[in-house]
Amino acid sequence: MPTVLREAGLRILIYTDDHPPPHVHAFWDGETKIALLRPEVVRIVGADRRESRRALDIVREKRDYLLERWRDIHG
Repeated sequence: MPTVLREAGLRILIYTDDHPPPHVHAFWDGETKIALLRPEVVRIVGADRRESRRALDIVREKRDYLLERWRDIHG
């Protein structure tokens, strides 16, 4: 599970054995799973709303890069 981005204390991972549709897992204190095709929060585990919102904002800003990384990893 490579970390593909670190920003403002956030770690964004793409699991190598994960399933479509393209998404990332963002970690601070908790986890927020975020879809990449239409960036939106899919699942929150242990993260508060503010943390998930910050993760979503960063993923939206870096969406093209993250989608490219997803495609590199999943072919």
